[in-house]
Amino acid sequence: MTLIKSISGIRGTIGGPSGDALTPVDIVRYTAAFASFMKKRSNRKKLTFVVGRDARKSGKMVEGLVVSTLIGMGIDVINGGFSTTPTVEMAVIDKKADGGVIITASHNPKQWNALKLLNRYGEFLSDEDGKEMLKLAENENFIFSEVDELGCVVTDYNLIDSHIQRVLQMKYVDADLVERTKFKIAVDAVNSTGGIAIPRLLEAMGIEDVIELYCKPDGEFPHNPEPLPENLTEISKVVKNKKCDLGIVVDPDVDRLALVMENGEMFGEEYTLVAVADYILENEPGGNTVSNLSSTRALRDITEKAGGKYFASAVGEVNVVEKMKEVNAVIGGEGNGGVIYPALHYGRDALVGVALFLTLMAKRNLKASELRKAYPDYYISKNKLELDRDSDLNKIFDKVKSHYADYPILTIDGVKVEFPDGWVHLRPSNTEPVIRIYAESTSMEKAQKYADEVKEIIKQL
Repeated sequence: MTLIKSISGIRGTIGGPSGDALTPVDIVRYTAAFASFMKKRSNRKKLTFVVGRDARKSGKMVEGLVVSTLIGMGIDVINGGFSTTPTVEMAVIDKKADGGVIITASHNPKQWNALKLLNRYGEFLSDEDGKEMLKLAENENFIFSEVDELGCVVTDYNLIDSHIQRVLQMKYVDADLVERTKFKIAVDAVNSTGGIAIPRLLEAMGIEDVIELYCKPDGEFPHNPEPLPENLTEISKVVKNKKCDLGIVVDPDVDRLALVMENGEMFGEEYTLVAVADYILENEPGGNTVSNLSSTRALRDITEKAGGKYFASAVGEVNVVEKMKEVNAVIGGEGNGGVIYPALHYGRDALVGVALFLTLMAKRNLKASELRKAYPDYYISKNKLELDRDSDLNKIFDKVKSHYADYPILTIDGVKVEFPDGWVHLRPSNTEPVIRIYAESTSMEKAQKYADEVKEIIKQL
């Protein structure tokens, strides 16, 4: 059993002893702590939170506990039911709410669930705020409301439709052009809420020929829900055999976007952001971009070509957003297919990515494979090693830094070593008890060589 507390929220497996998994006791504790924290930070007498969830089997149970706890803390709740992470983020903004809770474990398998916590801007808590909230939870330093001060609940099952309308209104989305292009699209939504959101978005953009794979939001994940190539063999075959123009894949909470080209090959999760950024920079030349340390160099290349500056942040959406605000970036995100377009909101949003990417394809009148050839070729090897409970991360990092002392090294998030033709980055995961080892170079063989070297150093310890 596992319970992980981080800037990404409270995440754990369902069932088991309290304090060691995401049990009902833990759900109530952390929800109450979050409510207490937000009440202390607000001048308003009565707060309102937006709550939404993905389609996991445990979602209904967690939703009931979260909503009831918020009511018990005197907070009014707008319950969106089935939703997506970016939809709840948008709803917090549009409803002028004071915070939000998204019930989702993102790409983790079905036994996991989580509480993603949002401030009044529809953004994740900062590291400092998160630590303060966790301290409240540890001390159970919260007071529930008396009967006449309890919160109330209203349901709003139109949040996804409202989100779609906001996406269609974006300056650089051309739904009419996309409709005239008559794309044929396949969608794999891993039987979560992307199965609601993505087909509705495509319909709203005038796309009539849509093949739906696993779009029933019943939480029965048909394959590993992380949108990596090894998990997407079925949609790849469908796209090629059914002569689709594109395959669209989202994770269970729809903040990550992976694309399949018409030839059945992956566009590349890293290149989702690159292509969307290319389109934005085409319209806003000289703009700055941001991605995290584990993302491809291709974003830097296209940014500099467009006359802008590229900046790197620590891994984690909250870190990317903080850097984007600091440098006034026009586009940013993470190389896992997470597009953050601040003109709409500061959150990874697969709906935004889909709308902009389809507009880009239509405007340039290119196949997905032709568009991919327009970008520099880099290859990333993504690896992870399970950590023992007594693993000494500082010792691991020091050993790697010592081994590569002759190369430039960044330490803002784990350790990143820069090579002339690539890099290797190792850091502890925010969401799993593992250490992630990502490496990039001009060929997969070179990238894997860098990753394997680091794995061998760690194993020797």
